[in-house]
Amino acid sequence: MDIRSLRYFVETVRLNSFTQAAEALHVTQSTISKMVRQLEDEVGAQLLIRDGRKLSLTDTGRIVYAHGQDMLASMRQLNREVRDTQALRRGTLAVGIPPMINLLLTPALKAFRERHPDITMLLQENTGPAIERMVAAGELEIGLTVLPFEPTLQLVAREIASYPIWAVAAAGTFQSGRTELPVKALRELPLVLLKDDFALTRTLRRTFGEAGFEPRIAAQSGQWDWLVAMASAGLGVALLPEPFIGRLATERLEAVRIVEPEI
Repeated sequence: MDIRSLRYFVETVRLNSFTQAAEALHVTQSTISKMVRQLEDEVGAQLLIRDGRKLSLTDTGRIVYAHGQDMLASMRQLNREVRDTQALRRGTLAVGIPPMINLLLTPALKAFRERHPDITMLLQENTGPAIERMVAAGELEIGLTVLPFEPTLQLVAREIASYPIWAVAAAGTFQSGRTELPVKALRELPLVLLKDDFALTRTLRRTFGEAGFEPRIAAQSGQWDWLVAMASAGLGVALLPEPFIGRLATERLEAVRIVEPEI
């Protein structure tokens, strides 16, 4: 997804005006319109309903706007942290990225590459706990994981994004019209989770323990798309961060937000 077209779309929605968005971004109104159409083509759905000067979001537009704000905020935060490496003009930067969030970070990595063309990024895809150990051992300069990290490693961390967890299951699994599900309700449901060496599963197991139950795990995998496939087939309920919900085939799946407590 082109980050510039996403930024133009978010700004247009925020200001509720193509004209004001163009002024704020110092481009022409035709450029704003073109970039929004480009984003609609990329998503494959209409995002805005234009009625004269009035703008309103479609259902898909609301999803893209919500996640777009999160993605842009994450990119800004990553850029701020990356500025700490300004003294590094050329060389390599070893970064650890969990497979669950690699696609979300692609725009930020592209922006870093454009700003530092002489720095080669060595991207190490691994689970959160493995990345934590590699940073502690000096094998990586920076890594991303799900907080909290292992306290004995004595790492320094900064939160760059926070996403609620959603339960994803085959259509008809949850009560009709339900939008939220308390953690304790997961006690009776078969779950399909990432493997235990993933930071997200570490966090989920801790939450289950605090709620006083052992989860009924039907299957575990290292691939989030396989979890979705198993959930779609009715094998169990997958637990995924919010940014992945907008990518699901909603005609076969349904999703509810986990609350009480929010993970």
